[in-house]
Amino acid sequence: MVYTVLVSGTFQKSFRKLPKNMQDKIRKHLQELKEDPVTSRPHCDLKVLQDTDPKKHRLRIGDYRIIYSIDNKRVNVIELIKREVGYNRL
Repeated sequence: MVYTVLVSGTFQKSFRKLPKNMQDKIRKHLQELKEDPVTSRPHCDLKVLQDTDPKKHRLRIGDYRIIYSIDNKRVNVIELIKREVGYNRL
């Protein structure tokens, strides 16, 4: 099953501020979400975030976290946060 990945304006704003090498790494990981946004595997650390409604997931890439939700065949990328910021805003 192939998913469509849609990114929010909030994500894009944070993404543009990153160094080029980190942007490339994140793009590669977003491609992984197209194949399977639920199952964690080597080089694709995924996790369901507890106590979120609607259910949200996170993808860990080094010190960064991508927060997203899944709706049918769409992966809605909500936010890109730095690890030390935490998940308090979610």
